[in-house]
Amino acid sequence: MSDDSIRVTAFVHGHVQGVGFRWFTRAKALELGLVGTATNLTDGRVQVVAEGPADRVDALLAWLRSGDTPGRVDDVVEQRTAPRHDLQGFRER
Repeated sequence: MSDDSIRVTAFVHGHVQGVGFRWFTRAKALELGLVGTATNLTDGRVQVVAEGPADRVDALLAWLRSGDTPGRVDDVVEQRTAPRHDLQGFRER
C-alpha cells in the first residue's frame, strides 16, 4: 500500500444485520482495492475495518452513508488511525 494509506474502523448503526450488508460491504471494498473485515456485533451494529489509500477508504465510507446499501443505515461512526498492514483480503465475520 502507498504512503497515503489509512485505516478506518466504522460502526454502522441501523437495520444492517440479516440483510446481506456484510457481503455487499465486502464486494464494495474489494472493488475499491481495500483490505479489512465486516463483522456483526451483538448489539445489532456492523463493524467495518478497512485499510488502503485514503481516497478509496473515503469512497467506502461515502457508500456506507449513501443509502445504496442493503438494509437501513442510520449512522456511521468512524475512527481513523495509521495503517497497520496486518490485513489480507476482505473478510466477513
